[in-house]
Amino acid sequence: MNASINIPKHDLLIDGKRVPPGTGNYSTILNPATEEVIAYVASGSARDVDVAVRAARAALKVWNGIRAAERGMILNRLADLMEKNQDELISLESTNAGKPIASVRRQDMPAAIDTTRYYAGWTDKIMGQVVPARTDALTYTVREPVGVVGAIVPWNFPIMIGMWKIAPALACGCTMVVKPAELTPLTAIRIGELALEAGMPPGVLNIVTGRGSVVGDAMVAHPGVDKVTFTGSPNIGRGIMQGAASNFKRITLELGGKSANIIFKDADLDNAVRAGASGVFFNAGQVCSAGSRILVQNEVYDEVVDRLIQRAKEIRIGDTVQQDTIMGPLVSSGQMKTVLDYIDIGKKEGASCIYGGERVDRKGFYVEPTIFTNVEHEMRISQEEIFGPVASVIRFKDEADAIRIANGTAFSLAAGVWSGDIGRVHRVAHALKAGTVWINTYGFTDVRLPWGGTGESGFGREHGEAALENFTEPKTIWLSLTERLGSPR
Repeated sequence: MNASINIPKHDLLIDGKRVPPGTGNYSTILNPATEEVIAYVASGSARDVDVAVRAARAALKVWNGIRAAERGMILNRLADLMEKNQDELISLESTNAGKPIASVRRQDMPAAIDTTRYYAGWTDKIMGQVVPARTDALTYTVREPVGVVGAIVPWNFPIMIGMWKIAPALACGCTMVVKPAELTPLTAIRIGELALEAGMPPGVLNIVTGRGSVVGDAMVAHPGVDKVTFTGSPNIGRGIMQGAASNFKRITLELGGKSANIIFKDADLDNAVRAGASGVFFNAGQVCSAGSRILVQNEVYDEVVDRLIQRAKEIRIGDTVQQDTIMGPLVSSGQMKTVLDYIDIGKKEGASCIYGGERVDRKGFYVEPTIFTNVEHEMRISQEEIFGPVASVIRFKDEADAIRIANGTAFSLAAGVWSGDIGRVHRVAHALKAGTVWINTYGFTDVRLPWGGTGESGFGREHGEAALENFTEPKTIWLSLTERLGSPR
């Protein structure tokens, strides 16, 4: 980068103000496609988290003193501002996360806006119910905000998954401390600014950037945080569970995946292979629900492999600012090393790397789309989440064999099944251990439908009405109808 270019420097956003970090330290943010410095961002500390939590705690009364419908109007104004400033947000997301700009414009940004509008509509519809438990009492329930929410956002879809957490929590009346991923904080910072512009009271949405081992750990341990919502790796999820146990903090975890995309011999192979390739190579494979295990029935295995190779050859790898770029880089040099290490592991395990497998010879953290055949179910590349553009193509004999292999991992986030037999797709969909099963398609999500898994894929659900359970607590109110109010003792 030209030394004459002024590189922006971002402070924390706490209680409606930009605040320098207590440590005085700033981290360097790179563009993964060019390895150039694009920003310096505050490295928050445990003390900064404490200040932010206190601000969020004080803002609870203010935010819940506003009519629910008015909170919805503020969220809708935030969505309006996101739409108005979407070119800036798309550019920030693409540059910071190494995502092709056309992909962010097509998916990430519309989804973030849609999520905000969807939960803006929920604010005045979060209701309890009258439960006629007895004739001598009025018994009813209300749903109250859980309190201060700590949200830890991943680096693969920063603005989209960020709004998956921010919008429902704020709609429920909670206040928040948000920790964006250390590598990709830029859109979160901008969203915090736009929220203030939309009329959100200071302290309702605080953005504390920094390392997960510092800021994230401090949020999990802080007694003033009532709930933590996290998307990321299973190992970090385990640490959050352990930390939250100290004060019985509520948590929602959306963790990893090793999703099976099952192609039967009677499938529409054109559509199955097209969606199968997209399901593993989209966003350079940095997707928790990536269909990284492509299970193919013996009779069409060779044909599917040939078609996958052809699809991989057609993937345009390039600069993320180019509209025709299909696959961008991995998010960092560390993630690139992890993926290349897994490729070496696959080769040593005896799988055949029949396409790709190398770093792309250009600036940036690019790895070729990679296809392994002769993959045994027990191999590490079949069992462990790689989070890169690496497909393991696995043979199966019949329906029972496909289900056995698909369910034979610790993950249960998503799966796909391709067949022309309507009975088969329903049988398999019900038998698969997955929070979402796609039939004759792959990868779609919508904020109106629950999203999540079990096992090492986490627990709890984001999206839809289910997400409201994450950020509210039910309260029972019991009013005696036999005692006169105000009567002397």
